[in-house]
Amino acid sequence: MSSTNHPLSGMIRESSHQSEGNIRCLAELERYWAESPGSANIKLENFTKYVTRESLTKFLARAEVFQKQLHVHGSVVEMGVARGASLMTWYHLSSIFEPTNYLREIIGFDTFTGFPELSAADLAGQQVSEHTRPGGFAVESGMANDILRAASIHDLTRFLGHIPKLKLVEGDLRVTLPKYLEDNPHLVVSLLHLDVDLYEPTKLALELLVPRMPKGAVILFDELNMRQFPGETLATLETLGIRNLRLIRFPYATSMSYAVVE
Repeated sequence: MSSTNHPLSGMIRESSHQSEGNIRCLAELERYWAESPGSANIKLENFTKYVTRESLTKFLARAEVFQKQLHVHGSVVEMGVARGASLMTWYHLSSIFEPTNYLREIIGFDTFTGFPELSAADLAGQQVSEHTRPGGFAVESGMANDILRAASIHDLTRFLGHIPKLKLVEGDLRVTLPKYLEDNPHLVVSLLHLDVDLYEPTKLALELLVPRMPKGAVILFDELNMRQFPGETLATLETLGIRNLRLIRFPYATSMSYAVVE
């Protein structure tokens, strides 16, 4: 059964082809969180009881990538924010590992209303994701303000918290990215996180941002070599060329890979 048609679909993550075991685990964790003793703050301090192995895996992979670009000058730019899990990871990691680096901004781009439209490249192949449709991966209304609220709360205890670190750019990045660069010609990128899934926005991000990435900067891919989302691979082939990249995978995080700019 597809995850989108499952009776517990309101509880599960937005991933393709969840197994019955995963769906049951997520439902049990939802109930466990509600029934477990302690306040929400106490539960959050003991978060490893409540989050999945997959969520911890993604966090560890992102932490590893962040440290690889720690000594590279520039900002973190994320294409595809959704509910902010990875964007806030970059925010926290920068706050922890480089508390005085006020020049490292964490900049996220997203429509927050899902995919605006698809190209033929996104529908290539025979097994594209059920989310590959206009409006796919849309999140709840007001999510951008929700993420900004989270950052403002954590700014209360962040060193140099009076200097904003996290920025959100809402809208179709095919429009918002060129405008952002026009308004911010100083931007240097130390980490580019590509998670928009689709061909056209991925291609534009690579074309406009890679020239702003110094040697040692990192490009993190989320859907490279995935048949469900062919657009990311096709955009990379056409812009950077796979043979020009030393693609590195994680032994513990299958779908993510990265390349260091050389």
